[in-house]
Amino acid sequence: MILISPAKRLTDKTSTSLLASTEPVFKKEADILASELAKMSTTELGSMMKVSENIAELNAARFKKWNETSASEKRAIFQFEGDVFKHLGAKDFNEDEIVYLNNNLRILSGIYGLLKPSDEMKPYRLEMGTKNNFNGAASLYEFWGDKIAKKLMEELGESVLFNLASEEYFSSVSKFLNKDKIINFKFLSISNGKERVVGVIAKRARGEMAKYLIQNQVKTTQGIEKFSSIGFRFKEFSNNCYTFISS
Repeated sequence: MILISPAKRLTDKTSTSLLASTEPVFKKEADILASELAKMSTTELGSMMKVSENIAELNAARFKKWNETSASEKRAIFQFEGDVFKHLGAKDFNEDEIVYLNNNLRILSGIYGLLKPSDEMKPYRLEMGTKNNFNGAASLYEFWGDKIAKKLMEELGESVLFNLASEEYFSSVSKFLNKDKIINFKFLSISNGKERVVGVIAKRARGEMAKYLIQNQVKTTQGIEKFSSIGFRFKEFSNNCYTFISS
C-alpha cells in the first residue's frame, strides 16, 4: 500500500482513462462534515482555514452546493493537481498501471478520510490539521479518531505501507498503525553545503517515488534503492526509512 496526501489545487479537466468510478468508504462522514461547513459564513470559513477571501468564497460555495455538485471529472486521482500528483502522472499510466495504482495507492483526506484513486470526489479544500467544532469533535484528528487507520489495516493485511504522505496527514493514522510495517521516505537536497528537506522538491520526489513503486510493482523493500528520478540518489536505509539525496 502506498499512502499520499491530497493537494490543495484541483482541476476539472477530464481524463480519458477507463478507470471506473467508485464510492468513497467514508462518504457518510464527508457529507456530515460538508453539512457542518455549509453553515459557516465565508468570513468564518476563511478564518478557520487561514486562506484568502477568494479561496474562502470558492470553498463556501462548494460546501453550500455539496449535494448539487456535478463536476465533469469525478475520480479523485484525476482532480488533484499539486506537485505530488503532477509527478505521479496518473493520466499517463497504461491500463495495467492504472489497475495497480487503484489497488495499491490511497489518498488521505481531511473531508473524505481515505480515498481510492477511483473514488468519486466532490471539489473541496479542508486541511487535516484544521481545528473547529466538527460534529462535536474539536479537530479533524479527533473527528476521524482511528477510523482511517482501521480501514487502512483492513486493506493492508500483512503487506507493508509505503508512507509518502506529509506529517500533517500521516499523523491522523500513525499512532494506530504497526510501526514495523511502515516504510518511510526522506528526500534531502544540498543547499549551501548543508543537507535539508526543501518542501517543493520533496513533494515532487514523493510523486516520483509513488510512480516508481507503481510502475515497478514494488511490494517489498527490495529495489527501492534503485530509485533515481529528478537527480536523487540513494543515501541510506535506517530505522525503516529510506533517505535519498539530490545535489
